[in-house]
Amino acid sequence: MTIPMGSQEPEVQRRVDARTLWSGGAATAVVAALIALVGILVCRWLFTIPILAPQRDGAWGDASTVGYVFAAVAAALVATALMHLLLLSTPRPRVFFTWIIGLATVIAVVFPFSTTAAVDQKAATAVVNLVLGIAIGSLISGVSMRATRHRVVRRGYSEPSSPPSRTPDDGYR
Repeated sequence: MTIPMGSQEPEVQRRVDARTLWSGGAATAVVAALIALVGILVCRWLFTIPILAPQRDGAWGDASTVGYVFAAVAAALVATALMHLLLLSTPRPRVFFTWIIGLATVIAVVFPFSTTAAVDQKAATAVVNLVLGIAIGSLISGVSMRATRHRVVRRGYSEPSSPPSRTPDDGYR
């Protein structure tokens, strides 16, 4: 008796629960907004470093503070969209996501040093950007693990559950 040869390697299919991923992304956006706001307040109140606005604008700053908070929200939502795209299209999505977010965070940390602000303002902005990048990257990565289901699909010939039995009249001696 011949056995048909087929692929014995099981295929792993990944299913993404978009509702879980995007609700986690929205929660990450709220956390990012609060990190940006707390970072600005800590820098301005505790350390009296006037980041994003002149000192005379007080601890809350000016419209730049609101813009920075909304930029943090947008970054979290873009990171969620990126993770969703990677989960649907790449073989190891979290590895690529970690690299992309890591490099984007490096850019966000280095960018303030290209401005004409004082060095303490540059450093404070860089630290807030670093904390934002780490928080967004780790939260979205963790949410994506919860939002992903793996299913093993076996294709081709499957072995019988029990071996065929031999009887005296089956023609074999």
